[in-house]
Amino acid sequence: MKTYLALFRGINIGGHHALPMKGLVEILSGLGCENVKTYIQSGNVVFRIKGGARPEIAATISQRVLEGYGFAPQVFLLDAADLQEAVAHNPFATGDGKAVHFFFMESAPGPAALERLAVLKSKSEEFKLHKKILYLYAPEGVGRSKLAANAEQILRVPVTARNWNTVRKLMALAEDID
Repeated sequence: MKTYLALFRGINIGGHHALPMKGLVEILSGLGCENVKTYIQSGNVVFRIKGGARPEIAATISQRVLEGYGFAPQVFLLDAADLQEAVAHNPFATGDGKAVHFFFMESAPGPAALERLAVLKSKSEEFKLHKKILYLYAPEGVGRSKLAANAEQILRVPVTARNWNTVRKLMALAEDID
C-alpha cells in the first residue's frame, strides 16, 4: 500500500464545482482506496491504495467525479515522499502559515517563467522554484499578490496552491495513515 495526497484544483469555490467531501470519500473508497481522510472543503485528500500509476489514479478520480458531479477536476497526485521533499526544500520561514504558499505544478515550467514572475513580484514578496513546486512568500497576503493571481498564466503549466498551514496538516494526515 502506498500513501498518496490528491490536491484538487478549483473545487467548492464560490458555489462552482461543488464536490462534497463525503462524496469524494465514497468515490475514493469505491476505487479501492483505504484510510481516506479529507481536509477542508477545497479538495485535499490523503489515502492509501495498492499499486497503480500516478497518472492513471488521478485520471480515474477525475473521471469518477465527472460521472457523479458533472465536472472533471484537475487532480494533482503526490506521494508522501513528494510532500516530504516539498517541505524539505521550502526556503522560507514558516512562522506565519498563511504567508508561505506552495504552488504544486503539473510539470516544471520553462526557464523564462522565473523572469516573467519577477516582473510581477512586489517588493515584499519572494519566490523560489524547486522542480515542480513554486514557493511564494507573500507577507502582505496572497489575495493581494499579483504574482499569485497570475502564476498559472505566467508559468504556463497547471497549478494548485496550498498555504503552509494546509501543507503541514496534510503531512500530519499522511503520517497518521502510514
